[in-house]
Amino acid sequence: MADSQSQWDDVDRYLIDTLVGEDAALAAARASSRDTTAPGIEVTANQGRLLGMLVELIGAKRVLEFGTLAGYSMIWMARATGEGGVVTSLELEEQNAAIARANAERAGVGDRVDVIVGPARASAQALVDAGVEPYDFVFIDADKQSTPEYLRLVLEVTHPGSVIVIDNVVREGSTADADSTDEQVRGMRTALADIAANPALEATALQTVGLKGWDGFAIIRRVS
Repeated sequence: MADSQSQWDDVDRYLIDTLVGEDAALAAARASSRDTTAPGIEVTANQGRLLGMLVELIGAKRVLEFGTLAGYSMIWMARATGEGGVVTSLELEEQNAAIARANAERAGVGDRVDVIVGPARASAQALVDAGVEPYDFVFIDADKQSTPEYLRLVLEVTHPGSVIVIDNVVREGSTADADSTDEQVRGMRTALADIAANPALEATALQTVGLKGWDGFAIIRRVS
Protein backbone atom coordinates (compact mmCIF):
# COMPACT_ATOMS: atom_id res chain seq x y z
CA MET A 1 0.00 0.00 0.00
CA ALA A 2 2.82 2.43 0.82
CA ASP A 3 4.33 2.07 -2.64
CA SER A 4 0.89 2.41 -4.23
CA GLN A 5 0.13 5.54 -2.23
CA SER A 6 3.38 7.15 -3.32
CA GLN A 7 2.55 6.43 -6.95
CA TRP A 8 -1.02 7.69 -6.53
CA ASP A 9 0.34 10.92 -5.04
CA ASP A 10 2.78 11.39 -7.91
CA VAL A 11 0.06 10.85 -10.51
CA ASP A 12 -2.32 13.24 -8.76
CA ARG A 13 0.36 15.94 -8.62
CA TYR A 14 1.11 15.41 -12.33
CA LEU A 15 -2.58 15.64 -13.28
CA ILE A 16 -3.09 18.73 -11.14
CA ASP A 17 0.01 20.45 -12.52
CA THR A 18 -0.87 19.53 -16.11
CA LEU A 19 -4.61 20.12 -16.20
CA VAL A 20 -5.72 22.11 -13.18
CA GLY A 21 -3.29 24.27 -11.27
CA GLU A 22 -4.16 26.63 -8.44
CA ASP A 23 -4.07 30.39 -8.41
CA ALA A 24 -2.72 32.26 -5.39
CA ALA A 25 -6.12 32.54 -3.71
CA LEU A 26 -6.79 28.81 -3.93
CA ALA A 27 -3.28 27.99 -2.75
CA ALA A 28 -3.77 30.32 0.23
CA ALA A 29 -7.11 28.71 1.04
CA ARG A 30 -5.52 25.27 0.99
CA ALA A 31 -2.64 26.44 3.19
CA SER A 32 -5.06 27.99 5.67
CA SER A 33 -6.56 24.56 6.29
CA ARG A 34 -3.85 24.11 8.91
CA ASP A 35 -5.63 26.68 11.06
CA THR A 36 -9.01 24.89 10.97
CA THR A 37 -10.30 22.29 13.39
CA ALA A 38 -9.68 19.52 10.82
CA PRO A 39 -6.46 20.31 8.92
CA GLY A 40 -5.75 18.77 5.55
CA ILE A 41 -9.06 17.07 4.77
CA GLU A 42 -10.22 19.43 2.01
CA VAL A 43 -10.71 18.09 -1.52
CA THR A 44 -7.73 18.06 -3.87
CA ALA A 45 -7.38 20.60 -6.66
CA ASN A 46 -8.53 18.15 -9.34
CA GLN A 47 -11.54 17.22 -7.20
CA GLY A 48 -12.29 20.91 -6.70
CA ARG A 49 -12.14 21.43 -10.44
CA LEU A 50 -14.53 18.48 -10.90
CA LEU A 51 -17.04 20.08 -8.53
CA GLY A 52 -16.71 23.38 -10.36
CA MET A 53 -17.17 21.73 -13.74
CA LEU A 54 -20.29 19.88 -12.57
CA VAL A 55 -21.72 23.18 -11.34
CA GLU A 56 -20.99 24.77 -14.70
CA LEU A 57 -22.27 21.81 -16.73
CA ILE A 58 -25.71 21.96 -15.17
CA GLY A 59 -25.76 25.76 -15.09
CA ALA A 60 -26.18 25.82 -11.31
CA LYS A 61 -26.65 29.24 -9.75
CA ARG A 62 -27.62 28.08 -6.26
CA VAL A 63 -25.31 25.68 -4.42
CA LEU A 64 -25.60 24.17 -0.95
CA GLU A 65 -22.57 22.72 0.82
CA PHE A 66 -22.37 20.67 4.02
CA GLY A 67 -18.95 21.25 5.61
CA THR A 68 -17.01 24.45 4.91
CA LEU A 69 -13.68 24.23 6.78
CA ALA A 70 -11.33 26.70 5.05
CA GLY A 71 -13.68 27.18 2.11
CA TYR A 72 -11.52 25.51 -0.54
CA SER A 73 -14.30 23.61 -2.32
CA MET A 74 -16.65 26.53 -1.66
CA ILE A 75 -14.40 28.81 -3.72
CA TRP A 76 -14.29 26.38 -6.64
CA MET A 77 -18.08 26.14 -6.68
CA ALA A 78 -18.69 29.85 -6.09
CA ARG A 79 -16.49 30.76 -9.03
CA ALA A 80 -18.36 28.24 -11.18
CA THR A 81 -21.77 29.75 -10.41
CA GLY A 82 -20.75 33.00 -12.09
CA GLU A 83 -22.28 36.42 -11.54
CA GLY A 84 -25.45 36.24 -9.51
CA GLY A 85 -24.61 32.80 -8.13
CA VAL A 86 -24.59 31.89 -4.46
CA VAL A 87 -23.09 29.13 -2.33
CA THR A 88 -24.67 28.51 1.05
CA SER A 89 -22.17 26.58 3.15
CA LEU A 90 -23.00 24.99 6.50
CA GLU A 91 -20.17 24.91 9.05
CA LEU A 92 -20.17 23.79 12.66
CA GLU A 93 -17.28 25.95 13.94
CA GLU A 94 -17.06 29.75 13.84
CA GLN A 95 -13.25 29.42 13.73
CA ASN A 96 -13.50 27.65 10.39
CA ALA A 97 -16.23 29.93 9.07
CA ALA A 98 -14.11 33.02 9.70
CA ILE A 99 -11.20 31.50 7.79
CA ALA A 100 -13.48 30.50 4.92
CA ARG A 101 -15.04 33.95 4.64
CA ALA A 102 -11.59 35.56 4.49
CA ASN A 103 -10.50 33.09 1.83
CA ALA A 104 -13.63 33.79 -0.21
CA GLU A 105 -12.95 37.53 -0.11
CA ARG A 106 -9.36 36.93 -1.24
CA ALA A 107 -10.63 34.77 -4.10
CA GLY A 108 -13.05 37.45 -5.24
CA VAL A 109 -16.23 35.53 -4.40
CA GLY A 110 -17.05 36.99 -0.99
CA ASP A 111 -20.33 38.35 -2.35
CA ARG A 112 -21.38 34.88 -3.58
CA VAL A 113 -21.01 32.92 -0.36
CA ASP A 114 -23.09 32.65 2.78
CA VAL A 115 -21.46 30.62 5.56
CA ILE A 116 -23.99 29.58 8.20
CA VAL A 117 -22.52 28.53 11.54
CA GLY A 118 -24.06 25.79 13.67
CA PRO A 119 -24.88 22.08 13.54
CA ALA A 120 -25.54 21.29 9.88
CA ARG A 121 -28.70 19.34 10.59
CA ALA A 122 -30.28 22.29 12.40
CA SER A 123 -29.04 24.77 9.80
CA ALA A 124 -30.45 22.68 6.94
CA GLN A 125 -33.76 22.25 8.75
CA ALA A 126 -33.93 26.02 9.14
CA LEU A 127 -33.53 26.38 5.37
CA VAL A 128 -36.36 23.90 4.87
CA ASP A 129 -38.57 25.72 7.36
CA ALA A 130 -37.81 29.06 5.70
CA GLY A 131 -38.95 27.73 2.33
CA VAL A 132 -35.75 28.77 0.55
CA GLU A 133 -35.52 28.82 -3.20
CA PRO A 134 -34.40 25.32 -4.26
CA TYR A 135 -30.72 24.59 -4.81
CA ASP A 136 -29.40 23.34 -8.14
CA PHE A 137 -26.30 21.60 -6.78
CA VAL A 138 -25.43 20.14 -3.39
CA PHE A 139 -22.08 18.93 -2.02
CA ILE A 140 -22.27 16.83 1.16
CA ASP A 141 -18.92 16.57 2.92
CA ALA A 142 -19.59 16.75 6.64
CA ASP A 143 -19.85 14.19 9.47
CA LYS A 144 -20.50 10.91 7.71
CA GLN A 145 -22.81 9.37 10.28
CA SER A 146 -25.32 12.16 9.60
CA THR A 147 -25.29 11.76 5.81
CA PRO A 148 -28.67 9.98 5.64
CA GLU A 149 -30.31 12.85 7.50
CA TYR A 150 -28.54 15.43 5.36
CA LEU A 151 -29.77 13.66 2.25
CA ARG A 152 -33.34 13.65 3.55
CA LEU A 153 -33.17 17.39 4.18
CA VAL A 154 -31.52 18.06 0.82
CA LEU A 155 -34.50 16.50 -0.93
CA GLU A 156 -36.63 19.20 0.72
CA VAL A 157 -34.58 22.04 -0.80
CA THR A 158 -33.77 20.80 -4.31
CA HIS A 159 -35.77 20.30 -7.50
CA PRO A 160 -35.95 17.80 -10.36
CA GLY A 161 -32.67 18.17 -12.22
CA SER A 162 -30.64 19.06 -9.14
CA VAL A 163 -27.34 17.23 -8.72
CA ILE A 164 -26.02 16.00 -5.36
CA VAL A 165 -22.43 14.90 -4.75
CA ILE A 166 -21.47 12.99 -1.61
CA ASP A 167 -17.80 12.70 -0.67
CA ASN A 168 -16.03 9.86 1.14
CA VAL A 169 -18.34 7.04 0.11
CA VAL A 170 -15.58 4.40 -0.10
CA ARG A 171 -13.47 5.10 3.00
CA GLU A 172 -10.59 2.78 2.02
CA GLY A 173 -13.08 0.06 1.15
CA SER A 174 -14.77 -0.02 4.53
CA THR A 175 -18.22 0.81 3.15
CA ALA A 176 -18.31 -2.62 1.51
CA ASP A 177 -18.29 -4.23 4.98
CA ALA A 178 -21.91 -4.93 5.92
CA ASP A 179 -20.82 -5.93 9.42
CA SER A 180 -18.92 -2.72 10.21
CA THR A 181 -19.76 -1.11 13.54
CA ASP A 182 -18.10 2.18 12.58
CA GLU A 183 -20.77 4.89 12.78
CA GLN A 184 -19.35 6.75 9.78
CA VAL A 185 -19.38 3.61 7.65
CA ARG A 186 -22.89 2.71 8.77
CA GLY A 187 -24.06 6.23 8.01
CA MET A 188 -22.64 6.10 4.52
CA ARG A 189 -24.08 2.63 3.84
CA THR A 190 -27.51 3.82 4.98
CA ALA A 191 -27.31 6.87 2.73
CA LEU A 192 -26.36 4.76 -0.28
CA ALA A 193 -29.18 2.31 0.44
CA ASP A 194 -31.63 5.22 0.75
CA ILE A 195 -30.49 6.56 -2.62
CA ALA A 196 -30.91 3.16 -4.27
CA ALA A 197 -34.41 2.78 -2.84
CA ASN A 198 -35.62 6.22 -3.91
CA PRO A 199 -37.22 6.24 -7.39
CA ALA A 200 -36.78 10.01 -7.52
CA LEU A 201 -33.01 9.60 -7.67
CA GLU A 202 -30.55 8.08 -10.10
CA ALA A 203 -26.94 7.67 -9.04
CA THR A 204 -23.54 6.18 -9.50
CA ALA A 205 -20.42 6.09 -7.35
CA LEU A 206 -16.77 6.04 -8.33
CA GLN A 207 -13.70 4.97 -6.40
CA THR A 208 -10.79 7.40 -6.38
CA VAL A 209 -7.12 7.13 -5.45
CA GLY A 210 -4.60 9.91 -5.08
CA LEU A 211 -3.49 12.51 -2.58
CA LYS A 212 -6.56 11.73 -0.45
CA GLY A 213 -5.83 7.99 -0.38
CA TRP A 214 -8.50 5.48 -1.43
CA ASP A 215 -12.01 6.91 -1.38
CA GLY A 216 -14.75 7.97 -3.76
CA PHE A 217 -17.74 10.12 -4.70
CA ALA A 218 -21.41 9.37 -5.20
CA ILE A 219 -23.04 11.50 -7.89
CA ILE A 220 -26.81 11.70 -7.75
CA ARG A 221 -29.35 13.34 -10.04
CA ARG A 222 -32.81 14.10 -8.83
CA VAL A 223 -35.15 13.01 -11.63
CA SER A 224 -38.47 13.84 -10.00
